[in-house]
Amino acid sequence: MNKTIILALSVVAVLACGQPAAQQPSSPSFDEVLATRRSVRSFDASKSISEAEVRTLLTAAQEAPSWANMEPTKFYVAMGGEKRAALLDMIGGNKERVSDAPVLIVSTFETGKSGFFRGQQTNEVGDGWGAYDNGLSNAFLVLQARAMGFDTLIMGMRDADAIRAEFAIPETEAIMAVIALGYRLEEPIRPARKNLDEIAKFF
Repeated sequence: MNKTIILALSVVAVLACGQPAAQQPSSPSFDEVLATRRSVRSFDASKSISEAEVRTLLTAAQEAPSWANMEPTKFYVAMGGEKRAALLDMIGGNKERVSDAPVLIVSTFETGKSGFFRGQQTNEVGDGWGAYDNGLSNAFLVLQARAMGFDTLIMGMRDADAIRAEFAIPETEAIMAVIALGYRLEEPIRPARKNLDEIAKFF
């Protein structure tokens, strides 16, 4: 190889070694996730979310604790087309608030699992434990969403019968919520929280 070429390559290698490594974007701390998580009612229509990103999000939701590790929560994801459009018509007055969210997720739980042992409920709460586990999974979902830079709105207004038919959800699952996923269009206001002594008693 020509000595001039060898010398040039050597100089490039030396210069490259002297450059600082490209910094990876840092993940937010847990405190930052808690502080910035909001229920968003205005989404940016210009931004999309990939299926791979939703899969990462739902994998994190699977880390939520559940009764006897039953994992009763199920998710039905509408990312566009007819399913998303149909689901928008099944969430009542929230339709206008989330019409620009690129992803809508139906969250359900399997009944007769959490809170049960060998088919018998273990205490008076019964399937309330399934709703409890579903809430934990949804909490993990919205926190992971915020950690990934996304925003969410959990909606209880929904036509459960229409959703069940549209997504072929079995009768053995209780439909809990529809969760909008996207990017905030504007900074939402943080409502004031109650004084801690109003919600907690120490003994």
